[in-house]
Amino acid sequence: MAHEIPVTQARAELAELINRVVYGGERVVVTRHGRPLVALVSAADLERLEADAEAPEEQVISSVSSIDSSVSAPGERRRFGIAAEHPRHREPGS
Repeated sequence: MAHEIPVTQARAELAELINRVVYGGERVVVTRHGRPLVALVSAADLERLEADAEAPEEQVISSVSSIDSSVSAPGERRRFGIAAEHPRHREPGS
């Protein structure tokens, strides 16, 4: 769970907050008027979050590729075909 702190207090305690994030492993959410504004996370934590954001596409493709056709009822795969398809990247103007 992240520690929440108002932006005015975060401004005054920035060095301490950085130490808590980097060395204490904390996540800090800076708020304005009680609403989340930004989050402070360590660089290592950010790398993990970014890697996890890319992983679902690969997991879905892997899962779909591993489906065994013997699980389907006869003719079912032919009837339903592909349920979802990832759109290809298109160059601007094409």
